[in-house]
Amino acid sequence: MAFTLAEIAARFGGRTVGEPGILIRQVGTLARAGEGEIAFLANPRYRPQLASTRASAVIVGPDAESLTALPRIVCDQPYVYFARVAQLLNPAAVARGGVHAQASVAPDAQVDDSARIDAGAIVEAGAIIGRACWIGAGSVIGGGVVLGEGCRIHASVVIYAGCRVGARAIIHSGAVIGADGFGFARDGERWIKIPQIGRVVIGDDVEIGAGTTIDRGAIDDTVIEDGVKLDNQIQIGHNCHVGAHTAMAGFSGLAGSVRLGRRCTLGAGAMVLGHLSVCDDTQISADTVVSRSIERPGTYTGMFPFSDHRAWGRNTAVVRHLAELVERVRRLERQLQEKETKHG
Repeated sequence: MAFTLAEIAARFGGRTVGEPGILIRQVGTLARAGEGEIAFLANPRYRPQLASTRASAVIVGPDAESLTALPRIVCDQPYVYFARVAQLLNPAAVARGGVHAQASVAPDAQVDDSARIDAGAIVEAGAIIGRACWIGAGSVIGGGVVLGEGCRIHASVVIYAGCRVGARAIIHSGAVIGADGFGFARDGERWIKIPQIGRVVIGDDVEIGAGTTIDRGAIDDTVIEDGVKLDNQIQIGHNCHVGAHTAMAGFSGLAGSVRLGRRCTLGAGAMVLGHLSVCDDTQISADTVVSRSIERPGTYTGMFPFSDHRAWGRNTAVVRHLAELVERVRRLERQLQEKETKHG
């Protein structure tokens, strides 16, 4: 597929500067783009690359318009604009309806004629597969699962019985939706398993990365609202509720019964401990462990920066004795205050 710069601007807005008839076939980075490709500048640190790029055109903000003579589209959000152009030039594959001869579909499962079921996939009893869904090779759609229209379930995904997935969801390989949550009751030296009878309910336009696991609810459902984006290898515990349009980076996780608000972001490796709530519009930095509920929106950081091993060891030793140091300071302040009072 190819579009002129003018055609792209007509679709997505923005202002063209330079030759509007330049033909664009693909997107690329400033460092590696070549003829027929369009790059973008969103981060000021990459401005030096703008002068040397071999891209045929670039997407820039108003503050960078004068930094290049290349044909360009000027817009307020270059990165968002680039994402739309990338989608235009790289449209998602469309399922061609049909059930592969080596797939297994239960007789009472409802599979829309436009849906595609690849080799080795299993669709169990009572499942409902919506229009234009695509079930990849080796995936398992459990009994009674409902998939909304246009879902793309990649190879080797497992969706356990009873779960619900909204329209246009994308679930990448190795994801497991609806496994049992970590529910056990201590009985002396033994653990008694608590049956996990809730479901996972996923909204529309959700994307779930490879190797991510979302546990079913113990009693109530685990809920992922519309537009949530989950990276690879994320753990969502049982009975969690993730608000609409929240995004979580790789290796982050939620312990059981967390309520995470709308439009939140979690950096890589961030964790929220069980039974806590995080309000809407909260940003949690990478590697931060949230150990109490957050009631005010903002950015929260709790990571301990790395340094060379010897310095890290010394700093850690100080942190271990921090409570003692605080108590000593308080005691000295009291003594000083008493002395000042005594001597008037």
